[in-house]
Amino acid sequence: MKVVVSRLSWFCSRLWGWDPHPASHAEKLISTAGGFAGILLVLIVSGKMLDFHGAALVVASMGASAVLLFAVPHSPLSQPWSLLGGHLISAAIGVTCAQMVSDPFYAGALAVALSIGAMHYLRCLHPPGGATALVAVLGDGTVRSLGYGFMVTPVLANVLIILAVAVIANYPFRWRRYPGWLSAPAALSGVVEPAEMEKCMIAHSDLVYALSEIDSFIDVSEEDLLQIYHLAIGHLPAPTQALPQAS
Repeated sequence: MKVVVSRLSWFCSRLWGWDPHPASHAEKLISTAGGFAGILLVLIVSGKMLDFHGAALVVASMGASAVLLFAVPHSPLSQPWSLLGGHLISAAIGVTCAQMVSDPFYAGALAVALSIGAMHYLRCLHPPGGATALVAVLGDGTVRSLGYGFMVTPVLANVLIILAVAVIANYPFRWRRYPGWLSAPAALSGVVEPAEMEKCMIAHSDLVYALSEIDSFIDVSEEDLLQIYHLAIGHLPAPTQALPQAS
């Protein structure tokens, strides 16, 4: 039976990307409650600014942001600059493409493509930003009539609302640490001798070099990688000393 479970776990994790280490029930409930509060407030604000159809299009990208902010608040994709810069920059690009390219198909594709490039270079990669750019192009007359005002209302207003809810909802739970600088890393489990820690420790410069060699965006921060490494070292069994042999 164990062999079957092991094979099934390997199949799901390697071929389908299934997470073999799911979060706790408490973590899932916190994410669910935070997402509800954030999107409810965003819907109320967007509904007052736009008609139902326009509000639904705009809030769609905020729904994607809610998944990041409340389900993976530690991710670099979820941090405030990624959220704020990703949406606002993508909104500006989307409005520009809508005004300069008459064909909505080409304008939408160009808006998303340029938004990806801009977010990469400005280090504010936030996947829902692509949806914001697309809404600026494909939105109805109410959305298009806003012009660059679309960046302020409703995009900026929605971003500030969901950001505030994310900070408040995550703050009571120290391990969620959103934004990342608000709390210190969790304490190490286990005791590691200083000499052993120093021997096994990865230098920050080596970690930066390794990340640069991958040459692709890694959805985990350097601090998280170091913390995982520290926890793994702290879980190592204490070194045993060889017993003296009888003469």
